[in-house]
Amino acid sequence: MSENKEQKQSVTEQAKKNGVLNKHDLRRAAVRYSFMGVNVFNYETQQGPSLVWSLAPALRKIYKNDDEGYKKSLDNQFKYFNTTTAMSNIIMGAGLAMEEKDGTASLDAVQSLKTSLMGPFAGIGDTIVWILYPTIMGSIAAYMDLQGNMTGGLLWLALNFVFLWLKYKMFDLGYFSGVKLVSALGDRMSVFTDAASVMGLSVVGALIATVVKIYIPISFKTGKVTLALQSGVIDKIMPALLPALAAWGIYVLLGKKGWTANRVILLVIAVALLGAFTGILGVQPA
Repeated sequence: MSENKEQKQSVTEQAKKNGVLNKHDLRRAAVRYSFMGVNVFNYETQQGPSLVWSLAPALRKIYKNDDEGYKKSLDNQFKYFNTTTAMSNIIMGAGLAMEEKDGTASLDAVQSLKTSLMGPFAGIGDTIVWILYPTIMGSIAAYMDLQGNMTGGLLWLALNFVFLWLKYKMFDLGYFSGVKLVSALGDRMSVFTDAASVMGLSVVGALIATVVKIYIPISFKTGKVTLALQSGVIDKIMPALLPALAAWGIYVLLGKKGWTANRVILLVIAVALLGAFTGILGVQPA
């Protein structure tokens, strides 16, 4: 019973305990993200600008007398971030609580948290939010409308308002989780940072192997023997070797002066077109 009472503690009380932010600050950040989650999307940092826009007022309050800390925090939020917008609130709330508690000392941990959770959360969010929810509930609402029952449209509208409310509650959930995480780990925050970094790198590594597709359709033939370069040689050395090399090459380029994400994208397009024209690159048969 007492545990339930503690769970129902207001966001305002918890925020006051933690220090700087209040319920209005948290709600403002959640509302700003709800309307700008993908409106300032780009191909370099994807949802990074959205995070900055959403969290800037709260971060300014945290770093009220620390302009340099505020700039470092904004730079950290500008880094690459991409997940289902409905699930971002949890990550944002947790990161905000960590910064409120430890300031710039928590920036590496905040970035590691974002990197490690955005992939798994995207998998959950895309399945539930973008597939199951609109498919099932949208079909029911649309069928009711087709039958001349306006309740279907009203139901769909009401569900979207409920969904919006849930998004705000997920921001609160993330904030509470961040407070508990910082309080529980204390001086051991570096252990969490390392663990989250390993998890994040594992997720990114798995994405490279499964999402990046490179196929070389060249075969060598000697007499009656035919050896496919891709399946007979390269994949035997290491599966997904070409995607790994491509990712490593792009990573190196992005670290060099003068190479922006847009230039790298244009280079990839040029290499793909040239490879397709010469027959060096192709589409892997199903």
